[in-house]
Amino acid sequence: MNRPTTRAFDLPTRLAAKADPVLIGEDERHFAAIAESLEQSIAELSDRLDALLRAPGGLGREAMDRDIEVHRLTGRLRALRRFGLDLCLGRVVHADDPEPVYVGRLGLTDSEGRRLLVDWRSPAAEPFFAATHADPMGLASRRRYRWTGGRIGDYWDEVFTAEALEGHAALDDQSAFIAGLGGNRSARMRDVLATIQADQDAIIRAGSRGALVVDGGPGTGKTVVALHRSAYLLYSDPRLGHRRGGVLFVGPHQPYLAYVADVLPSLGEEGVRTCTVRDLVAEGAKAGVESDPEAARLKSSADMVGAIEKAVRFYEEPPTEGMEVSTHWADLWVSAEDWSDAFDAPDPGTPHNEAREQIWEELATILMDRLGEDAEVSPELFRRSLRQDRELAGTLNRAWPLLDPADLVGDLWSVPAYLRMCAPWLGPEEVRTLQRKDAPHAWTVSDLPLLDAARQRLGDPEAERRRRRREAATAAERARMADVIGDLLQADDDGEGAVTMLRGSDLQDTLVDETALPVADPEPLAGPFAHIVVDEAQELTDAEWQMLVLRCPSRSFTIVGDRAQARHGFTESWPERLERIGLDRATVASLSINYRTPEEVMAEAEPAIRAALPDANVPTSVRSSGIPVRHGSVAELDAVLDGWLAEHAEGTACVIGAPGFAARPRVRSLSPALSKGLEFDLVVLVDPEAFGGGVEGAVDRYVAMTRATQRLVVLRSS
Repeated sequence: MNRPTTRAFDLPTRLAAKADPVLIGEDERHFAAIAESLEQSIAELSDRLDALLRAPGGLGREAMDRDIEVHRLTGRLRALRRFGLDLCLGRVVHADDPEPVYVGRLGLTDSEGRRLLVDWRSPAAEPFFAATHADPMGLASRRRYRWTGGRIGDYWDEVFTAEALEGHAALDDQSAFIAGLGGNRSARMRDVLATIQADQDAIIRAGSRGALVVDGGPGTGKTVVALHRSAYLLYSDPRLGHRRGGVLFVGPHQPYLAYVADVLPSLGEEGVRTCTVRDLVAEGAKAGVESDPEAARLKSSADMVGAIEKAVRFYEEPPTEGMEVSTHWADLWVSAEDWSDAFDAPDPGTPHNEAREQIWEELATILMDRLGEDAEVSPELFRRSLRQDRELAGTLNRAWPLLDPADLVGDLWSVPAYLRMCAPWLGPEEVRTLQRKDAPHAWTVSDLPLLDAARQRLGDPEAERRRRRREAATAAERARMADVIGDLLQADDDGEGAVTMLRGSDLQDTLVDETALPVADPEPLAGPFAHIVVDEAQELTDAEWQMLVLRCPSRSFTIVGDRAQARHGFTESWPERLERIGLDRATVASLSINYRTPEEVMAEAEPAIRAALPDANVPTSVRSSGIPVRHGSVAELDAVLDGWLAEHAEGTACVIGAPGFAARPRVRSLSPALSKGLEFDLVVLVDPEAFGGGVEGAVDRYVAMTRATQRLVVLRSS
């Protein structure tokens, strides 16, 4: 990395007063030190990574530790190369210490150990975000930078003491902050770390125990809080590290995940897994929407997910009659009691398909004990003999069959008697509603929680086959190593050299190359996770919540949402909803300031939602754009877009409510549901009354309107 030859500040002429060396000279000198340290750090990390990659991989724990270190070094290098001087967010000066403390996306020290940047997640950086005039947290002043193209195009000073005014600050109505709020949007969420506000920061830094609900209306920064909290928790809480499951971030839809994709890497954290609820199940990619609202309602309950347990138990009943088993040594009797004991053998929590091997092992142990001590037979040979008894294998297959999750759920929708047995609370008409007229495996989104529960409860039907393949491969590898060791021992003339140590069985086992043995690829979203962050959580059904609770045994959640944006209504409080789905330790934090949507747009959006939800949590806008909401005819759509694109060389627009409109560069076309969580400079709303009546229609109109950061245009057909 070449050290920059230009200065860090590139202030426009209109801000010439801010370019006074008295105000920025100290910063320029500090940025020069940061540039030098960055160059050295990247060179040193590159050398260490190259050396590590060239070194032998090792075996077992040694190989795992090496891979973890490679991952750590690679991530650190990527983060340092991603940014230059704009790693720095700003600085604070404490009232009792004139030396500024600079806050960065990452921590950085020079070659002498002097701290150049403190990580934004560290306790030392907290006042940079959390200090207010009511509680300055010991600060004399705070400075935030606004970076453009790797240079500082503006900065914003705040002072908390009278002494800090003396020639050290440039005060100009919070220019960097306000300008940042009104800046142009792009296809990816913009960087807002430097302008995190005190109310948001308090939530980001809250503890991870239990469930924390972040409730706030449009534009209050809920998504910003959710993303930054993900990075903060991984940094600050060792209980949430990647070795303990890490953090899962769940968003509402794929356009949303694409929009926020750059945020976590920009915060120095690339280890958070992101997904939608659909992604948790293989069938989710092609699942359609449930056409019958009543069927969707019935499938949305946690009770229906619970019916999967009874559906599986139906296939776990031991035989009630005994049978004779033929072996090479004797004919043995297997009683009904023996079957019952064997069926009780699987460890609690063992998936159904994987438990069958434990039943086999217990049955073999029972029968081998019956042979008596005089029988000269190895346990392995006896087990092989048992497996060759077709009648015994057939009886076990019928009593405890290997099950496929899709077949199990499909049977519920195609065999009424089976559904009535597993869900006895359903009435006859409800059972008929859930029966499919099409193929049982034509999955909908409403089926996904049941498919997920079935897959978790049943486990992998191929697990036993893979285990046997691995055992056979291990035995073959040990035999190969034994041959190699035998050759080495034969070549050892005196029989007393160090090579004789190879006779030890423990040492021989360490020589087996475990990396060459067959293993199953882990499912990255199967969990368990140490913490789960859920955005737009008001839309999740009770059944969908079960998918997430199952993946987080610690019940450590960050739940982000707005009850007024729930398309299907949300009449309960957050604690009531969460207690019902199994999260009984919930704390609610509210955000009430709208940083995104200008006053002019909110004046139009507020009546739209209050007509259906009078108690909606409508936030207060912090700024005005000066641009009134425009109303017009659908015939003006192309003219509106062409005019805006001609006037604005940057920024993005979105047409919401016109399925036939084809997207074009910088202009997207989305439904109200798919616009949730996104933001655009211009939003053109087409025939909003066509979104429907009731709560769902009102929520869709409210959500669509509040995507606008600068301008809203509403067009109607008549």
